[in-house]
Amino acid sequence: TLEKLQALARETDLSSAIAAMFAGEKINRTEDRAVLHVALRNRSNTPIYVDGHDVMPQVNAVLAKMKQFCARVIGGEWKGYSGKAITDVVNIGIGGSDLGPYMVTEALRPYKNHLNMHFVSNVDGTHIAETLQRLDPETTLFLVASKTFTTQETMTNAHSARDWFLQAAGDECHVAKHFAALST
Repeated sequence: TLEKLQALARETDLSSAIAAMFAGEKINRTEDRAVLHVALRNRSNTPIYVDGHDVMPQVNAVLAKMKQFCARVIGGEWKGYSGKAITDVVNIGIGGSDLGPYMVTEALRPYKNHLNMHFVSNVDGTHIAETLQRLDPETTLFLVASKTFTTQETMTNAHSARDWFLQAAGDECHVAKHFAALST
């Protein structure tokens, strides 16, 4: 019940944990770092300090770059190695790097543009193979999403995608037009 949930929140001092998160304290004890997804949603630009430094100017600069990149891809200005515009975007990730983007894409489906979205998270090679089978390397953009870029599933799929891409593109210099890394 709601009362039990509220009692648990009081017992565990959830309000202090929330305050610590918004204050930029290192509450991710496993990785000894701040949990800064709140900074990405801080549209009021209230300073968020980590180790005594306000991270909001950096966050806003990255968000502006992301917006510009997205606008170029959606607008057809971002071209693949052969000069063709991107038509398909493949998100490669696992856990929150897969489920979050997938849920947002599903929720915004009524507003879909011309880009086709694909999601690959399973380390089983069948998942990526079936996805790639339907795609054109000249018009596909891969988003590799990871906090650390050490997750086996994500990196295995990213390497498979890169190998597939290079079979068509040939030259490694073309990778930069078709792969983007997403991290926190």
